[in-house]
Formats: sequence, C-alpha cells, structure tokens
Amino acid sequence: MPEVTIETVGRTVIVTLNRPEARNSLTKQVVKELAASIEKASAEPDVRCVVLTGAGGHFCAGADLRRTFAEDPDIMDHLDEYMDAFHSLIRAIVRCPKPTIAQMDGAAVGFGADMALACDLRIASTSAYLQEKFVNIGLMPDGGGTFWLPRLIGTARAMKAMLLSDKLEAKELDSLGLLCGLVPPEALKAATMALAARIEQGPPLAFAALKSAVYGSLGDIEAALKREREGQLRLLKSADVIEGVMAWAQKRTPDFKGA
Repeated sequence: MPEVTIETVGRTVIVTLNRPEARNSLTKQVVKELAASIEKASAEPDVRCVVLTGAGGHFCAGADLRRTFAEDPDIMDHLDEYMDAFHSLIRAIVRCPKPTIAQMDGAAVGFGADMALACDLRIASTSAYLQEKFVNIGLMPDGGGTFWLPRLIGTARAMKAMLLSDKLEAKELDSLGLLCGLVPPEALKAATMALAARIEQGPPLAFAALKSAVYGSLGDIEAALKREREGQLRLLKSADVIEGVMAWAQKRTPDFKGA
C-alpha cells in the first residue's frame, strides 16, 4: 500500500499521508515522497489548488522515531541528511505557487504541526488539534514552527505553545483565526473540497503574486529554517535528547540535565 497517495479532483490535487496505523507519522522516504508530490503539483499548469491531508482520522503525528531508528541505527552519523529532507518538504509547501490547504483531522503534532502551519489555509474537524511537542524529548521545532507560530498567533501565545507543548484544540485554533472552517469529522472532506472549488475559480496569477508578496513581507523563512537546522542538530547530539527519547519509549518523565 502506498504511504503517500495522490488524487486529482477537478483542478485540485489532494496529497494524502497514508500511514493511518502510525497516525501518519513521517519517515525520511515519506517526507521525500510528499515533497516530490507537492513539487509536481506546483509545476502542473492546470492545477489551481493543493490539499495536504492524512488518512484514518489524523493529519500527522510528526516523525516516526521507532521506524526511523529501526531502519537506520546509524542515524546519528548523518542527522543533517534527515534535516535537509524534512526541510525540503516545508520548502515545497511554502514555494508552491498554488494556494495550499491543510485538511486537519485529529493530531497535527511536531513536524506535522509545522506542515499545517506552512500551508496557506487550514480547515479542521472538531477533533483536530495542533501541538508543538518537541521540548518533551529535548528538541525544538524544526519545520518552521518558530517562524510561523509567532506570526500567526502572536509571540506570547507561540511561546506558551512551544515552551509548554500545550495542545491547541480545534475550537481554540478557530478562535485564534488559524482556520477558515471548523466542521464535524464526517463533513471535513466535503468542506475542504468546497473551499478548494472556490480557489479553483479564482485568478491563479494573482494568487501566486499575492502569496509571494505576503510571505516576502513576513521575513526570511530560509533564515528561520537555517536557525532551526543549526539549533536542532546541536540538540540532537545532546545527552538530554537521548534521555528524552528513552523516557518517551519507556513512558516515563524525562530527567533532563542540560547537557
């Protein structure tokens, strides 16, 4: 079964993370497939909108640590390759000249949260939530979260969400203005496609120019990704991260030493 599926409805391309058994968590290969799918949709002249979603009741639960360590026991020797692969996905989303929609159901956690934040629009079910959970294992957001969250919800709320790894439930996401629709889970796909249909009728050249102007005025996302890359690579080599991952695997509270 493919772990990333592509569907075209009208002039909208739907890119679906298809790992429901793992809450659509990410591996290096899945990230590469997602980035390639979005880049392909970006280059298609007939495509007007790109939807990013997850199968089976969740958007994306972040990186799949268990499978990653199982498939690549030597991951610590080439962490930079993983970081670059994950950042290629964020770049694909941000650079897409078509409006992008995150169709959020269930968990959007860690890098999954950053993916949703990188999209132009978000529509969610009442069971959706967003959580920057990196600090729980001694890490920091590394998919542009430190760039997007302060700009989208303000510095104070962003620091609270990131430092305390607080969940932002769907109702709160809506009240903060992050969503353009909040519906029951069973109505999510129809609501998303109705939104995509509106975009399909819009002016693609104006949309592309508008996106470029807005994101250009926000600051340098590339500089933010570089800062996150450098910080995360340092953290990934720390004893605190080893403790954080072990505590997560053993389902206990980590004992961070600051080393």
